[in-house]
Amino acid sequence: MEKIVFTNGCFDLIHPGHVDLLERAKKLGTKLIVGINSDESARAIKGAPRPFLGQNERAAILNALKSVDEVRIFDELTPENLIKEIKPDVLVKGGDWSENEIVGSDFVKARGGEVLSLQLLGEFSSSNLVDNIRGPKTVDDLKDSPDTDLISRSLMQHAEVIGNVVKNNRRDIAKCAELLTDTLISGKKVLLCGNGGSAADAQHIAAEFVGRYESERRALPAIALTTDTSALTALANDYDFQRIFARQIDALAVEDDCLIAISTSGNSPNIIAAVMAARNRGCKVIGMTGAKGKKLAGLCDACIVVPSDRTARIQEAHITIAHIWCEIVERSITAE
Repeated sequence: MEKIVFTNGCFDLIHPGHVDLLERAKKLGTKLIVGINSDESARAIKGAPRPFLGQNERAAILNALKSVDEVRIFDELTPENLIKEIKPDVLVKGGDWSENEIVGSDFVKARGGEVLSLQLLGEFSSSNLVDNIRGPKTVDDLKDSPDTDLISRSLMQHAEVIGNVVKNNRRDIAKCAELLTDTLISGKKVLLCGNGGSAADAQHIAAEFVGRYESERRALPAIALTTDTSALTALANDYDFQRIFARQIDALAVEDDCLIAISTSGNSPNIIAAVMAARNRGCKVIGMTGAKGKKLAGLCDACIVVPSDRTARIQEAHITIAHIWCEIVERSITAE
């Protein structure tokens, strides 16, 4: 009797950790199907100039492995639709993903299947390999020197990051704006969450929608989940800090609402929990993160991956992009 195992990833660049994970995954069933992100969705998750290997080249390498029986390419950021099509008996991800962070886990378990997070081999990472090969090459890495004072360096970093956003993120910005516009025109609402400076950004964006950005128009429903101190402290105290946003989403979200999840690192547990809660409610999810935020990006319907590792520069780009969304949405709403 056939027992299908499924796992997924970008697999760019393929390394011994991948090979080990796939070999162990194959032993859990009779057939291993590997889903890989298309070139477009891999770029959306990892940022330009990724992927280094095209989707067909990555598929060819994986198909050459003895453990792999079939490779499927998917265009979305998550493999949710592919999982529903394949209906695997076992769903597997690497140990950097906990079971409650794995997209498709509810679907597989509801059909009596297993969901497993397998311990990774050593410290192998495609992104680390790329960083080691590249070395420091951007303004982000400039040090203080007689020729580069703090003010000049910060402004140069900002200009470079925004320049790279213009070059690499325009399609992602447009896709997110389209999701927001569709949500609000259809009478649904926008929920927002983030920690620290990202919490301030969530409140800033919500205020622009509820009030106005630059033009007079109808009020738009947007709720920052960061503002109710009674709810935040009660949830943190009675449940867990990781649930402070997810529990509010359980209470407030309805199908086809949209969550904007903001995390400069892309790894904040309470933001990841909020994203999974929103997905379970049938909401669309927009992510805002930085260059290392691949986990968050891989859980969203659309995501902005700002090409910087520095929190300040990422946050500056986030609010600039949010203002662009406000302008696009406002023009669309005004034109109704």
